[in-house]
Amino acid sequence: MAIFEQIEIWILILLFIFGIIAFILSTISGGGGALILVPVLNGLIGTSQTAPVLNLGTFIGRPSRLIIFRRHINWRVFWYYVPAALFGAWIAAWLFSRFSIAWLQILVGLFLISTVFQYRFGKRERSFNMKLWYFIPLGFIVSVLGTIIGALGPILNPFYLNIGLKKEELIATKTANSFFMGIAQIGSYSFFGLLYTELWIYGISLGLGATLGNIIGKRFLVKMKSSTFRKLLITLMVISGFILLYKQLSTLL
Repeated sequence: MAIFEQIEIWILILLFIFGIIAFILSTISGGGGALILVPVLNGLIGTSQTAPVLNLGTFIGRPSRLIIFRRHINWRVFWYYVPAALFGAWIAAWLFSRFSIAWLQILVGLFLISTVFQYRFGKRERSFNMKLWYFIPLGFIVSVLGTIIGALGPILNPFYLNIGLKKEELIATKTANSFFMGIAQIGSYSFFGLLYTELWIYGISLGLGATLGNIIGKRFLVKMKSSTFRKLLITLMVISGFILLYKQLSTLL
């Protein structure tokens, strides 16, 4: 009971509300909702707790999205991506809080911002030639960075687009990949003592909001054109890039 006395109810309510909003946006634009939550969580619960809570909350919200989009999963991409991502999540949890990756996050931010030019403001469907085996190193790298930062989904979107995934297929495949990576992330956080009771409560509140946001977002996505989806996807990538840049530059300066 003592732990519940230490938790502010208003924080749980805000986490639930922001979870709904972020994952409505995430569903209709192919991701980026979790990254947008990073500065919100930094302010509410502190930077050191953001990554575990964010990954736990998004993990709880993924089953609803998996159920909704299960028929659209591209299993070829899944099997290339997931094994390396599982390994990367455990490596990252061990590295958590041991190394600074600020400059790497700045590079990631610049890459995300550059997508608006790569796709010519959404007019191009693909910007470079993508092969399936690329998802093996991508799975490892994104898993490591995402486990440490707390959210890095948008960086994969250009690769999904360039392999030819669109709308529901992109969201379904990305969710399946993230769900199994999330199992490793939550397991590794718990094993290394990075998730404790207070953070579990925060994560559950965020996850419940994310679940509702996924359900609402699906209704908007069905009516959306592929070209509109691609433009929203690029917009969220650019916004996510600016968030990463601001976060790291403000810390360094």
